[in-house]
Amino acid sequence: MTKKIAIYPGSFDPITNGHIDLIRRASKLFDEVIIGITQNSKKSAFLSIEDRINIASQTLSNISNIKVMSFNTLLVDFAKTQNAQVILRGLRAVSDFEYEFQLSGMNKHLDANIETLFMTPAEQYANISSSLVREIHTLGGNISAFVPSSVVQLLKR
Repeated sequence: MTKKIAIYPGSFDPITNGHIDLIRRASKLFDEVIIGITQNSKKSAFLSIEDRINIASQTLSNISNIKVMSFNTLLVDFAKTQNAQVILRGLRAVSDFEYEFQLSGMNKHLDANIETLFMTPAEQYANISSSLVREIHTLGGNISAFVPSSVVQLLKR
């Protein structure tokens, strides 16, 4: 029987409690969940790729079927190299759907063997995004309700 592997791609800049909620839930559905942290050269990252990998690895260390990796290729190519059959995407609001639907269609066009699974966050995480967390932090606000304590500690340094 084929091992069911899913990839949850994103910048995770920084990883939020919403991401972690989705990852925990997905880990119950798949044999392995790969957290694919993107190295997007067109975007300037708030945290280094090393910090994002380390924080995600630390935060998720208690989930045995999680692997944290970075990639800088097409997502479907990364999925193929990891033998993944599913791409996980989180939908916080209806406004996310149009963009995610376009991505899903393009990924399906590039590789018809890879499915996209949309998951919604638990209600308490529906309004959390990495970009909002970065903005709150940059303006001196308290982000401890939105991210793991390891992220708060890293950003205090």
